Amino acid sequence: MRVSVLEDQLLTREGLIRALTEQGVEVVAAVADVAALLASIERDAPDALVVDVRLPPTFTDEGLRLATAVRASHPHIAVLVLSQYVELEFVEPLLAGAATSIGYLLKDRLLDPTTLIDALTRVVAGECVVDPAVVRALLDARRATDPLESLTDRERDVLECIAEGMTNTGIGGRLFITDRTVEVHTQHIFEKLGLGETPHANRRVLAVLTYLKAQA
Repeated sequence: MRVSVLEDQLLTREGLIRALTEQGVEVVAAVADVAALLASIERDAPDALVVDVRLPPTFTDEGLRLATAVRASHPHIAVLVLSQYVELEFVEPLLAGAATSIGYLLKDRLLDPTTLIDALTRVVAGECVVDPAVVRALLDARRATDPLESLTDRERDVLECIAEGMTNTGIGGRLFITDRTVEVHTQHIFEKLGLGETPHANRRVLAVLTYLKAQA
């Protein structure tokens, strides 16, 4: 496997070179800025790039933009992006732009060279590799924005029936529960969705709208 490394921090760059070479990877280029890497791609013909997400001159998203550009212009080259922290604002556009031969790994994983090599091997093979910590953060973020996440399974069943326009009696008949139990579940749904009682709004309608938006 031929790999080019882009890392502006000298010690980290040297650590990457050592970790890769000790695992039998051929490091064909190790540079500190985007321009140097772009100049080396045609010359060195790497199978994969290992790129820090924050690079000079702004130390914001240079690595992300480079990864996107390389995947567009050289789709045969895999890219593994490294980050010090979980930064979801970088992960989502990176994965949205390329579903294959791309990876996002936290630098903490570099303490175990086998993890780095495994990620590189997989992206070169065409896989999309995402650090487990990033996956957890993505799921947590999705739960935080899902208005139905706090509902129990039974409350979701009741809300689905409400969305179908069913009465409490109809819901009770379908779910084999009493009308009173339906009323209790419905009240809990209103509370969890933050639908306070008001003379100017129909809470059942608002709950249905929330349900429909969550399904979109």
